Amino acid sequence: MRSVALVVGIAVAAVAWGSAGSVSRVLGSIDIASGQTAGDVSTVNGGIDIGDRAQVGAVSTVNGHIKLAAGAHAASVTTVNGSLTFATDAQVTGNATTVNGSMHLEKGVEIGGNLTNVNGDAKIDGAHIGGVLKTHSGSIDVSHGARIDGGIRVEDSSNNWSLFGHSVPRVVIGPGVTIGGPMHFDQKVELFVSDHAVIKGPIEGATATTFVGEMAPK
Repeated sequence: MRSVALVVGIAVAAVAWGSAGSVSRVLGSIDIASGQTAGDVSTVNGGIDIGDRAQVGAVSTVNGHIKLAAGAHAASVTTVNGSLTFATDAQVTGNATTVNGSMHLEKGVEIGGNLTNVNGDAKIDGAHIGGVLKTHSGSIDVSHGARIDGGIRVEDSSNNWSLFGHSVPRVVIGPGVTIGGPMHFDQKVELFVSDHAVIKGPIEGATATTFVGEMAPK
């Protein structure tokens, strides 16, 4: 037990002093301090918080949220049971994925790859996604000039949720938003598209309701 405690202590100290080494735990949350640098960051049962302007490698947990504070940078982000929250100007070079959890991206966030979940809502507030935004059962709200280069896909959720009577996903594409690829829907959705949004690809599997002004109809 003494040797295990020593190893964990060294790992925590490395984070505090900005080492580029990887940080890994089984139980407990991990905090990377503002402005620090680390390699891959992982835990099994616990959330992960990456501080302002910190830079890390791949970030992963099984049971816990992942948060990137303003200006933080990660190579990729993955959780199974937990939300993804990325503050202003945070960056993920590759993919950002959760299975059971909401996703909230603030203004100036950059995702180089895909943004994906299965169960949980997605709020894209002025962010840029280089790949595809994908979900199965969550509602989607894209606003404030956000850009999604690869398009949007809502996949069939009947295998997961047919016994639970899940509600119809609501998809809102707000004014100033640009969707650079197709919007493809494998299940029924309520789709609302602003008259000041730009949709560069086809819309497949749903009929869009156009709205005027800042807010889509309820």
